[in-house]
Amino acid sequence: MPKDSSIKHVLIIGSGPIVIGQACEFDYAGSQAARSLREEGIIVTLINSNPATIMTDPVTADNVYLLPLDKNSIKKILTAHPDIDAVLPTMGGQTALNLAIDCDKAGIWDKFGVKMIGVDIAAIDTAENREKFKALMEEIGVGVCLGDTATSFLQGKEIAQEIGFPLIIRASYTLGGAGGAFVEKEEDFEKYLVAGLQASPVHEVLIEQSIMGWKEYELEVMRDNIGNMIVICSIENFDPCGVHTGDSITVAPALTLPDTVYQRMRNYAITMMNSIGNFAGGCNVQFAVSPDNQTIIGIEINPRVSRSSALASKATGYPIAKVAAKLAIGYNLDELSNSITKTTSAFFEPTIDYVIVKIPRWNFDKFKGSDRKLGLSMKSVGEVMGIGRNFQEALQKACQSLEIKRNGLGADGKELKDQDKILYSLANPSWDRLFHVYDAFKLGISFRTIHDLTKIDKWFLRQIEELIHFENEVSKYKIDTIPFEVMDQAKKKGYADRQIAHLLDCLESEVFNKRYDEMGIKRVYKIVDTCAAEFEAKTPYYYSTFGEENESVRSDKKKVVVLGSGPNRVGQGIEFDYSCVHGVLAAKECGYETIMINCNPETVSTDFDIADKLYFEPVFWEHIYEIILHENPVGVIVQLGGQTALKLAEKLDKYGIKIIGTSFEALDLAEDRGRFSRLLKDLNVPYPEFGTIHNTDEALELCKTIGFPLLVRPSYVLGGQGMKIVINEKELEQHVVNVLRDIPNNEILLDHFLENAIEAEADAICDGENVYIIGVMQHIEPAGIHSGDSYAVLPPYNLGDLVMRQIEVHTKKIALALKTVGLINIQFAIKNDKVYIIEANPRASRTVPFICKAYQEPYVNYAVKVMLGEKKVTDFEFKPVKKGYAIKEPVFSFHKFPNVNKELGPEMKSTGEAIYFIDDLMDDYFLKIYAERNLYLSR
Repeated sequence: MPKDSSIKHVLIIGSGPIVIGQACEFDYAGSQAARSLREEGIIVTLINSNPATIMTDPVTADNVYLLPLDKNSIKKILTAHPDIDAVLPTMGGQTALNLAIDCDKAGIWDKFGVKMIGVDIAAIDTAENREKFKALMEEIGVGVCLGDTATSFLQGKEIAQEIGFPLIIRASYTLGGAGGAFVEKEEDFEKYLVAGLQASPVHEVLIEQSIMGWKEYELEVMRDNIGNMIVICSIENFDPCGVHTGDSITVAPALTLPDTVYQRMRNYAITMMNSIGNFAGGCNVQFAVSPDNQTIIGIEINPRVSRSSALASKATGYPIAKVAAKLAIGYNLDELSNSITKTTSAFFEPTIDYVIVKIPRWNFDKFKGSDRKLGLSMKSVGEVMGIGRNFQEALQKACQSLEIKRNGLGADGKELKDQDKILYSLANPSWDRLFHVYDAFKLGISFRTIHDLTKIDKWFLRQIEELIHFENEVSKYKIDTIPFEVMDQAKKKGYADRQIAHLLDCLESEVFNKRYDEMGIKRVYKIVDTCAAEFEAKTPYYYSTFGEENESVRSDKKKVVVLGSGPNRVGQGIEFDYSCVHGVLAAKECGYETIMINCNPETVSTDFDIADKLYFEPVFWEHIYEIILHENPVGVIVQLGGQTALKLAEKLDKYGIKIIGTSFEALDLAEDRGRFSRLLKDLNVPYPEFGTIHNTDEALELCKTIGFPLLVRPSYVLGGQGMKIVINEKELEQHVVNVLRDIPNNEILLDHFLENAIEAEADAICDGENVYIIGVMQHIEPAGIHSGDSYAVLPPYNLGDLVMRQIEVHTKKIALALKTVGLINIQFAIKNDKVYIIEANPRASRTVPFICKAYQEPYVNYAVKVMLGEKKVTDFEFKPVKKGYAIKEPVFSFHKFPNVNKELGPEMKSTGEAIYFIDDLMDDYFLKIYAERNLYLSR
């Protein structure tokens, strides 16, 4: 069936602020869907409250509404655009689906003559309602766990009594497995039952027999209006059932699945999709398989794009959200072409000749006292993806992408050697169990014990065990004696030069020189092509490996590399991906060939048609350096990718690679707390009294001069890591010891903390001679709460002319002193009408996308053109749209960690943000948050 010509204008609902369980993958899906619909000449209107996304940018849709995701906002949009024919709610996760259902129940879609496309309410209801899903599975002959639904405490206890322990509780209509739990002992049941009933918006839970330890699989499937279906990707969970799939390491394609079992699973998936309702689009189906007798059980079905669809899209190159949007407006699969090959049909199952490994990224260190054990409720904040020709290579590349101070899986001298701790970790999965599986083999713990405790498939365990044997072989050699075959094998297994250097007891540079120059063992680049090279791919989407043929052809064009921001985490989120995407688009406008390097499968920056060339690689020195050697760019942009990219500036500078924009010297000066404070002194710019220390003795001596309270701040950190306000010598000593344990050899700044000060920040663009301040934001909470965790108002709401003038003068003075070329963010503390400098960051900050959206100006685009030397600040005609106030609202995921103290301080804890517009300061919303400004302040 061709396109439904009656659909002229579509409303897409976004997913709102990033929370644990719902992250950048929906920015990616929504952006891709909007572009897909606009290709068809359809007007796209979009609602989302998240200012940090590309999705909410004018480049994405015809009309963007940054409004709260509620029924009133939907009515406001439909009133303003009576020509909206249809709503697409499948691109915004659980948030968008729930809102679409609420609007349906309230009769809003009927009233405005809007039809829901891409899904129907019956399908959503069947998939989300645990009782209906279970009944349907039994009806169509798909196995399910023994169990029943409960809507009351009493009912729940009766079901548990029938099933017996251990059992599983799953809450209906929740996000990221919230309210779910494995209950092993009867005495724990009541608390988990109450928690599940409370977490479910309909106060309903499914209580089932436990399938903990079974193998878990997902199939990512596409379906069109006439029932054509294709499986895009099979995904195998490395961790067995018991760990939420968002917290599990996953592998694609499924590597340990017998073909007979896969065919049965595939048939079940098709039967399940056909039975839940008439919908067209992407769908994720999850199964559990008994390791003993290969019994298959259907766990759940999600008739919408999901985190797994983003992973499957990046893993195969098949643009699920793009195709899903086309199917939603009536096309069938056989009427669409494959976006990668351009010549084959979209009704073609992808085939891949490589292995994908996804590893989640957690931030437990930000949630002190949190339960680190992984279970049915998701706890990770982001993820990375590694691509390799074999499992070991992909696994090592994924570990290198995590940015957790490891060089890969093992071979870095950081093994845990405490047998009891290792055994506990194997039995109680947390974020580092993968590393402890390696440690267990290295320590000599038996294969059987490791398998019995983890229930991880034996094939995966053998792959890790084999790495230990291989490392023992490598360790027999020195850099001068290592044979070509051993070095070649090490690289083909994904080992970084740093890991090999550790095994050979030499320098990383010696390993690089030996294998690259002497042995000629160099990376080659392969295309991600959806069809295992059976047809020619037209899209330049690459990964590295070691072998013969290089498929990445270097052009003669002038080119620039943009370093991405790696995995999402607290302190560095989607806002940096926003800046990277705009950096790519601006460089394209200036005639550069753009090269993107990033490893985050959730993001728009890793979409295959954003940059001219995408290298899906770890943002890790060795990988970046070889891409630069291959491509020979005019320079590298580091100031858009947050701390991830900035940390590589020193290496780039050392190797003589041009950094586009602000120099490494200036970037480093701003990061080094002590040197920066000394610069302020030379500039005669006010700053809190300070001193730098390297150990506890120096700290205890210095505090006598500066006086308490003190703000303790390590250098070179992200999201306020290790920052704390201390009020006495005991606290000071304890905290300095903790910081130096976590970040050895760090220079720590002790500032006199300005109590009850007002905090503000300014973002500016500088070309080395001229400075334009794009926005000044005033925080609602007092100084002492990290800027990422503060409500902030643009423009300031009660800073007088005297203070504003000081902010302006100091910003310009510091930007010029740092020789900034591009963006800079400066944070201030204001006390008794005097403006003190807290810190400066000559890079894109998390507030830049917010200001761009609030003032409706493309500041990142302007800044990149300045960085490339194509424009001066004075060349732009700045016309910010200033009306009322925009409030940045931090969003937290504390509900995932019920035992964690919700107090806020200098270390950032929020996972996302929303934007809220008010006309004046008497608005009830503003008055409420202003009244609560001291509520959560702590040290």
